[in-house]
Amino acid sequence: MTFIPTILMTDDTFLTLREPSTGMYKEKGSKFLSFAIPIDSEEKVKEALEALKKEYYDARHHCYAYMLGKDQLVFRANDAGEPNHSAGDPILGQIRSYQLTNLLVVVVRYFGGTKLGVGGLILAYKTAAAMAIGNGIIEEQILKKEINLHFAYIAMNDVMQLVKEYDLELVAQDFQLSCSITLLVRRSLENIIVSKLAEIASVDIAEN
Repeated sequence: MTFIPTILMTDDTFLTLREPSTGMYKEKGSKFLSFAIPIDSEEKVKEALEALKKEYYDARHHCYAYMLGKDQLVFRANDAGEPNHSAGDPILGQIRSYQLTNLLVVVVRYFGGTKLGVGGLILAYKTAAAMAIGNGIIEEQILKKEINLHFAYIAMNDVMQLVKEYDLELVAQDFQLSCSITLLVRRSLENIIVSKLAEIASVDIAEN
């Protein structure tokens, strides 16, 4: 039975796994090793796939699916040599069932000598994917926007007071002839923070 998260999400949050998790399913001699891996870009997908293919080089299939972005608009399912829609789609279906994104799920199959048929493959890949996801910890993450600030020392107290008031994440800073800092701001607070920063004299704002 698929677990449906009960976390109440807002407009700037999404669900993903806290850390990688694994599972394993066996059917008629075939072994399906599953890996659920949090990712945030297609480049990370490529790196994770290459690592698994290198580690499990002797497996017959490395089927996978991934979902990216809060709106789940970037996704892909790959059957990796299995019959069409028998592997990638069932894996992707489990990512959707758990309402997750920023996640890659790979199922590595070692063939056991007995063909499972399309129906058997769909069940096996679906089950293996669900096991890897189910063994992980689902958590809510917050969408954040990077803001770069440049300001004179005279504005330091006002800027840092705003950082403290809204508990903003300071990811970089450079204090030399003038001051430069990089903040991560929650999306839902972006307009408020930018507006308040604009009220402080000598502050230049650049949003990424």
